[in-house]
Amino acid sequence: MADTDIVIQAEPLKAYIATICRAAGSSAGEAGKIAAQLVEANLRGHDSHGVGMIPQYIANARARTLTPDAKARIVSETDVITVIDGGFGYGQVIGEQVMEIGIAKAKKKGVALIALRNSHHLGRIGGWAEQCAAAGLASIHYVSTVGSGPSVAPFGGTDSRFGTNPFCCGVPVDGDEPIILDMATSRLPIGKIRVAHNKGETIIDGALLDAQGRPTNDPGAFFRQPRGTLLTFGEHKGYALALVVELFAGALTGGLLAYRGDDIPKCIVNNMLSIIIDPKALGDAQRYYDEVRAMTGYVKASPPGQGVERVMVPGDPERKSRIKRLAAGIPVDAETWRGIAAAAQSVGVNTPPLG
Repeated sequence: MADTDIVIQAEPLKAYIATICRAAGSSAGEAGKIAAQLVEANLRGHDSHGVGMIPQYIANARARTLTPDAKARIVSETDVITVIDGGFGYGQVIGEQVMEIGIAKAKKKGVALIALRNSHHLGRIGGWAEQCAAAGLASIHYVSTVGSGPSVAPFGGTDSRFGTNPFCCGVPVDGDEPIILDMATSRLPIGKIRVAHNKGETIIDGALLDAQGRPTNDPGAFFRQPRGTLLTFGEHKGYALALVVELFAGALTGGLLAYRGDDIPKCIVNNMLSIIIDPKALGDAQRYYDEVRAMTGYVKASPPGQGVERVMVPGDPERKSRIKRLAAGIPVDAETWRGIAAAAQSVGVNTPPLG
């Protein structure tokens, strides 16, 4: 933790963020859900998708490119498929509404396919996989990101052609914590670049090119004009997955794609294609749960390498972070805190004293 980090407990941080969102036009219920989702991202170690998003959210709400209290609108549906327009509402609320629709259909029909377009930033996508897993359902989520300009280069390219395009899966485990894979297809998400920039830190090799197409460890290269570009994880493999995510989440949902440029609203727009599956619909659910436990146990039993405490499965690092931060508090770097305070002041909310 940096010397300039501010540490705040989860509950007062939720209350502060909810107050800001309420002042920016959200109802009390919506503001509480936004705050809960953002703080949960911080608790789970994903500061890139936590309260540091508030300055951008409030700027978009004031510019009316983000619509407070928007509701998910069903465009068309069958017994299994639902096409939904998010109306550029807060993704922390739209995402929950959309998952509720999908969960109900999957429990009734065994599977559901949800095509969501035109949501504002959906936040930590793992939260939606967790919502499905809590209902005993497996899920797959493809998410495209447009609106703030392309940010990721194709493999072999040197300028940005698509967004960070997350891919997420949730695997329910009866009576135990789910396995949650939640990843950007870029080497790093934009939020982690922002946090490193705010803290004056460098970033890992192979994540960023400057505006001249040269590798750099300076996160500031992404924010200066002309802007640098992120790289995908796994070279050509990450690029291929990012492109497929763009096509599944953007084209199949009827949403906007990165190539449209000036046609896209100047805010964060997410489209998400979700497949939600009831294990019971595929046969012996108990065998499924037994096999998941056996396989994860088998993987975790691998002898840990040098500097590794134990082998983990996707979702374990987030749970470990949550336990730690619930007890010790959530660190927020000073620059991020100043941005949140400025956003609060822009809607007439005073920053609470700390300590």
